[in-house]
Amino acid sequence: MGPTNVVQRSAEAGCQCPLESELKAVLQQRIMVLDGGMGTMIQQHQLEEEDFRGEEFKEHPLPLKGNNDLLSITQPDIVLQIHKDYLLAGADFIETNTFSSTSVAQADYGLEHMAYRLNRESAELARRAADDVAKQTGCKRYVAGAVGPTNKTLSVSPSVERPDFRNITFDELVEAYSEQVRGLLDGGADLLLVETIFDTANAKAALFAIDLLFEKSYERKPIFISGTIVDRSGRTLSGQTGEAFVVSVSHMKPLCIGLNCALGATEMRPFIEAIGKSTTAFIICYPNAGLPNTFGGYDETPEVTSSNLKEFATDGLVNIVGGCCGTTPAHIRAISEAVKHCQPRVPAADIYQDYMLLSGLEPFRIGPYTNFVNIGERCNVAGSRKFAKLIMEGNYEEALSIAKAQVEMGAQVLDINMDEGMLEGPAAMARFCKLIASEPDICRVPLCIDSSNFSVIESGLKCCQGKCIVNSISLKEGEEEFLHRATTVKRYGAAVVVMAFDEEGQAADAERKVEICTRAYELLVCKVGFDPNDIIFDPNILTIGTGMEEHNDYAIYYIRATKVIKETLPRARVSGGLSNLSFSFRGMEAIREAMHGAFLYHAIKVNTAQLSTHLSVHRGEGKKMWQLNPHIPHGPEEIPAQTGFLLVTHLPVLFPLQDGMDMGIVNAGNLPVYDDIDKELLLLCENLIWNRDTEATEKLLVYAQNNVKGAKKVVQTDEWREGSVEDRLEYALIKGIDKYVLEDVAECRAQVELYTRPLHIIEGPLMNGMKVVGDLFGAGKMFLPQVIKSARVMKKAVGYLIPFMEKEREEMMALSGSTEELDPYQGTIVLATVKGDVHDIGKNIVGVVLGCNNFRVIDLGVMVPCDRILREAVAQKADIIGLSGLITPSLDEMIYIAKEMERLGIKTPLLIGGATTSKTHTAVKIAPRYTSPAIHVLDASRSVVVCSQLLDEAMREEYFEDLKVEYEDIRQEHYDSLKNRRYLSLSQARNKALHIDWLSLPRPVRPQFQGTRVFECYNLNSLLDFIDWKPFFDVWQLRGKYPNRGYPKIFNDKTVGAEAGRVFDDAQRLLNQMIDSGSLKGRGLVGFWRAQSDGDDIHVYKDDVAVHKDTEPISTFHGLRQQLEKDSSNSEPYLCVSDFVAPADSGVTDYIGMFAVGVFGAEELSQQFQAQGDDYSSIMVKALADRLAEAFAEELHARVRKELWGYSTDEALQASDLHRIRYQGIRPAAGYPSQPDHTEKSTMWSLAGIQEKTGILLTESLAMMPAASVSGLYFSNPKASYFAVGKITKEQVEDYAGRKEMCVEEVERWLGPILGYDSEA
Repeated sequence: MGPTNVVQRSAEAGCQCPLESELKAVLQQRIMVLDGGMGTMIQQHQLEEEDFRGEEFKEHPLPLKGNNDLLSITQPDIVLQIHKDYLLAGADFIETNTFSSTSVAQADYGLEHMAYRLNRESAELARRAADDVAKQTGCKRYVAGAVGPTNKTLSVSPSVERPDFRNITFDELVEAYSEQVRGLLDGGADLLLVETIFDTANAKAALFAIDLLFEKSYERKPIFISGTIVDRSGRTLSGQTGEAFVVSVSHMKPLCIGLNCALGATEMRPFIEAIGKSTTAFIICYPNAGLPNTFGGYDETPEVTSSNLKEFATDGLVNIVGGCCGTTPAHIRAISEAVKHCQPRVPAADIYQDYMLLSGLEPFRIGPYTNFVNIGERCNVAGSRKFAKLIMEGNYEEALSIAKAQVEMGAQVLDINMDEGMLEGPAAMARFCKLIASEPDICRVPLCIDSSNFSVIESGLKCCQGKCIVNSISLKEGEEEFLHRATTVKRYGAAVVVMAFDEEGQAADAERKVEICTRAYELLVCKVGFDPNDIIFDPNILTIGTGMEEHNDYAIYYIRATKVIKETLPRARVSGGLSNLSFSFRGMEAIREAMHGAFLYHAIKVNTAQLSTHLSVHRGEGKKMWQLNPHIPHGPEEIPAQTGFLLVTHLPVLFPLQDGMDMGIVNAGNLPVYDDIDKELLLLCENLIWNRDTEATEKLLVYAQNNVKGAKKVVQTDEWREGSVEDRLEYALIKGIDKYVLEDVAECRAQVELYTRPLHIIEGPLMNGMKVVGDLFGAGKMFLPQVIKSARVMKKAVGYLIPFMEKEREEMMALSGSTEELDPYQGTIVLATVKGDVHDIGKNIVGVVLGCNNFRVIDLGVMVPCDRILREAVAQKADIIGLSGLITPSLDEMIYIAKEMERLGIKTPLLIGGATTSKTHTAVKIAPRYTSPAIHVLDASRSVVVCSQLLDEAMREEYFEDLKVEYEDIRQEHYDSLKNRRYLSLSQARNKALHIDWLSLPRPVRPQFQGTRVFECYNLNSLLDFIDWKPFFDVWQLRGKYPNRGYPKIFNDKTVGAEAGRVFDDAQRLLNQMIDSGSLKGRGLVGFWRAQSDGDDIHVYKDDVAVHKDTEPISTFHGLRQQLEKDSSNSEPYLCVSDFVAPADSGVTDYIGMFAVGVFGAEELSQQFQAQGDDYSSIMVKALADRLAEAFAEELHARVRKELWGYSTDEALQASDLHRIRYQGIRPAAGYPSQPDHTEKSTMWSLAGIQEKTGILLTESLAMMPAASVSGLYFSNPKASYFAVGKITKEQVEDYAGRKEMCVEEVERWLGPILGYDSEA
């Protein structure tokens, strides 16, 4: 048995460098001062290109202006003087002028070969300055070798389309940092400052390089580490919180840790406080001189900066202060004076000394009272068939959903394993980890990098910015290999799982498990210097119930070994892979889950009575989770298990249970609660676990055969028909059953004493039922398709009553001569799709939902002009007007209607809805033109609430006042954002266009024909496999929760899955019926032409004409180019669709394609259903026609790529790949992000004769009719990609108007949503 305690000796305890001890002594006495911004001071010299070049680089082929680090070679006197100015101002430390002196950053200037020399000579300059000033003043000064973050990032993809892409590797960064640090140390740096860390993974590469150099070549030096919180969110650019950042880099035991750059002192304070509470290191803080002004300069004076930092000092937050961007020697002088008499922060000696600290984007601390930690097991190719299948198919994005589901179901750490013989393990692990880094919901938790191949483990560690767990290492290959791997794991900053294996094999009994773990613990702590909190032992959960007698005690051995390990190896944790336990019962999931639940109940908090017969332990019958509870009874009575304590009989002493399993690799979503396990099954499982019954395995198998069956079939009955007629009507309305509704309404009519008038039946049982429907829908307990079916039942009932009501009305008029009657509705609402727009599915749904909530809805249809909308609203005495539109020109029509309503003095509230609308557009463009309420309504579920508030006399005024305040805030925020946006000039954007080396690419493929080809009656059955069903469910507002968002996963969603299945089945039946009957027809056109780009335009030519400078095109497509300034570190081009077509002067012959497809007949069929009172089928027809049109476009594009154009003849993609755009080429549509101008459709229609050849029309707002139509251009270039033009400046609008020969005002009207300025200002 191992010793009861192991003396801890750090491998680094005896090698702390003398300088670190010297600095510690000073830092305990006073606050030290770092210098200020080097770049700020260099800028004041206003150096030009020739100054940066000097003599040595006079002939260098690339521009060098802005390469400040090069000045250490070309203008050393300037750099030397800046150093001295800071030192004489009071700085104790000066940073070398090497922020960008890695080969990675210098590659931008073509000077990567100069990296070592830049660092050495910069360090020598700083050394000289420090020594000179120290000699002059008699006060020692220190040189900090500055190690910047580079201009690359390991955690964030530079490509939106490829989240797993990185433009740098961990190894490349380690190599670059090694070269830099060698130069700094050779040049005389006293310490190393890894600073301005925006991506912790980059910093870990730097620290890895430093640690390697210290081990192999150089004497250890103090390490300072400084991160950068980019904004008030408190996170780095790569998403980590400050606390998680500290956890991720603390393995290097920095002397100082803190923050610099990005923020001023005031904004930085809460984050510095948080870091100070998370570390035992000294705190360094060197903020910017406030936040940058509009022009990127800094206005904060030395007095303000020093005053802010003095507050930090007097509040005991800092040990070293200085300045970053915008600070000067004047700032440093003021700071030095301000903190001169302040006491330094006293670092805590024992923060989290009993905690295992891990991190993803957020910290995760495992302490003495932390509940059992769930390590999600499903991202394991060996343990999950689904995950393995997705990975083997290369479907990593889908596999990511499994990871997300694990986190959502409670996994606090995520285990990743790629050990499969047919996989390239290191590449698979790296790719998946990179994808995880792109998903904040997943990477917020730490990862457990799991493999039996150490190269796979390293591959994963190189992709993780947080502090991971490595699973696992062992002694089976001997001590030397064990120590090497442990040292490497520590260098990456990870915790480690140690398996109970040694050179003799796997430990099976308790004694061997403890023996191996004790030996490993001593090696890790005493030889490698591992923090015991970072050690996790896996004493091997082995399989029981195998039928072999020697396996019967395996569960007991594990539990016993766990208890001894926790008692004798201080601060180490214990884990295990739970699925091994029940492997004998594979395929019997209910049995396995029960075994896991029972085993964990006992293994997490070891039941001492099971292990030691001399103790009598009482435990209550509570749940399996254990938590600290201060309200503990005393005495021998039973204590509820939730208290987390054991009570030993006759000894009234309570102690926390810390002798059990801390964590385990489990399927977090499938762990049953101990008390919820069937009692018979629980007894059988515990008899097997504790080896109390030699026939336990056989009895479990018998139980499984008799009890673990499929779900019981639900039998449909008509028991509801036995209730009262009112109850029956309510049930029918809620369930959407119209089979009996007419006879039930007739039965109500017969009860004349209760319902003296037909109207009373509507106001009574029918509206009562619809009120329940409305309440359930509002509470999210009914879904839109169900509501629409309810409306169908309601309409059928009302339709039956209308003739009786008409007869009654005539009789009453004859008797009294009066036609006045009480209005039974909450209010009257006029709905319309505005002029020029033909899309109405969303509007129709809103109408049905409002109708179900007792609103009288008057739907005017589509393409309704302003005068008709207002005329009908007045005539119908509308309480509310609702406007809908899908295309961007509809927004202008809505503005016009609001203006007209204001001009005419109409005060009716105006609702704005539709896919292209937004709350911001409504607040900025519509509401200011109308003094009465103009309100954006997101979807049908919100419409009832808004309408009810507008018509409630008691609430209306207060609601409108709140709305005006909210919209004023939105307007102000919008105009503020316009001020802050920065744009490239049009010429700058064009200079940064996508520049393709056309001669190096394969020549564009000539299409199989030129001109157009028409498809008169397309085979709709051929489109079914191309349907993307997700937008179909969006129409019905059926949205599954992750991981069941898309089709077909939505059917698995607990909330909407069943209803989605019913709607889908209805859709299949109707779709087949419409296709088989010929109710729907598909017509389309495709065409190809010679084309060459000219700047932002694409000229189209007839046939295969040879194109010269003066060749006249038969048509021209005009493009818009991105102008919104991208991050300075972003090298992505500023795109325009013309970039994807070869210019005329390239010598390359190129082509462009075009298509237009439509599904005809849906409108007529929809109206037939509506006339029958079947809103559900009416909406369903249009939703399906839309899906068919999109599928038509998708299928035709596939044919174009493979046959009609034939530039991708070998393509073999599934429909899911098509929806994810995994093919070559694009088909952007006019009016959408890549070309936001709808007027380009006019060019398409004219060039190809689309209306004449297909019957697809353009409205005056350039919407297509039928509404189920899709059109666009085809580009074949392999570099073509979808993009968003985004906001543009007036300069480009004017240029665009000139090219299109349109007036600027007209162009502004069509491009309103993307204008980066106020066109009416």
